[in-house]
Amino acid sequence: MKLFVRLLIFVGALICLGIGGYQLFKPQLAEMAFRKAVKAGVGVDRSETLPDGLHVFVCGAGTPLPDPKRSGACLGVLAGSKALVIDAGSGGSRNLTRMGFPLSKVDHVYLTHLHSDHMDGLGELLMQAWVNGQRDEPLPVSGPRGVDEVIDGFNQAYRIDGQFRTAHHGVDIANPAGRGGEGDVISLPAGPGSQAIVYEDGDLTITAYSVSHAPVEPAFGYRIDYKDRSVSISGDTIYDPNLVANSRDVDLLFHEALNPEMVGVMRDAAKARGQDHIAQIMDDILTYHATPLDAARAAKEANARQLVFYHTIPPMPSKVLYGVFTKGTRDIYDGKITVSEDGMIFSLPSGTDKVEMTKGF
Repeated sequence: MKLFVRLLIFVGALICLGIGGYQLFKPQLAEMAFRKAVKAGVGVDRSETLPDGLHVFVCGAGTPLPDPKRSGACLGVLAGSKALVIDAGSGGSRNLTRMGFPLSKVDHVYLTHLHSDHMDGLGELLMQAWVNGQRDEPLPVSGPRGVDEVIDGFNQAYRIDGQFRTAHHGVDIANPAGRGGEGDVISLPAGPGSQAIVYEDGDLTITAYSVSHAPVEPAFGYRIDYKDRSVSISGDTIYDPNLVANSRDVDLLFHEALNPEMVGVMRDAAKARGQDHIAQIMDDILTYHATPLDAARAAKEANARQLVFYHTIPPMPSKVLYGVFTKGTRDIYDGKITVSEDGMIFSLPSGTDKVEMTKGF
């Protein structure tokens, strides 16, 4: 009994000593943790360690609705040495930085359409790419009709900010000739089944294809082929045969999706609070988004190897909801299905059939 009491006293003394030591050295421990985090994060270029292939960084898997796991629509793509960004939703460029995506090396931005949630982060993205990359010419931004007007607006809005940064950092870092973006309108052939190659160089081909997001018109999806690997990105659309045709046999199909039943719960809650205008919006968005079942059907018909849901509606703050969101999809499509979150990185090394998912933060 005495031995037990002594043991308790000894353990208690150790705990007190540990707590006291932690409190005494708390500032030093915090500084060590800070330095370690800085060393691991600042200036990291993940492209330097990734194998040759296609790599998709999910910088924004969400919508305009607040979601703690998802920022506005945004995907970063590394295709060999080429760095691209598809859509630039709010918060996307900050996530790319956290994930080690080389913003300084971004060659091109492609917009699927001109809804605000797909390009409201463009100002920050253009600024970061300009200063971090010490650019001496504007960053090309391609998209549907009207993209040049959008880019002119961002350039004007950030003109004063750019002058301040050049005055502060100097021309070598913030060359005014490289500030902002340059809009490039993609025009596809008229009629159903429209598509066109918008970039082709060596092993990399980027194809834009029309999707159905009326009254938004035109709206695009993009297929990216690098060597023997491929991904297709839907943008916003309902089920669309043209998406299926342009996504044949891709390794990954990134498809937006809205669950009508879950959105219906949100609509009913808005009505109960007398917010009829919000309820009307919840009804309206049902008409121009694909359901998870639609996306599963598209993945099956395209013979896509895997399906990744992004730009998901409604917000899902807990993984417990993923099964509700995807209910019935596995009865249609038997490939792997992932509900994406910000920070996911999908790697498709060339010369293999691997699809590896890691976390960038």
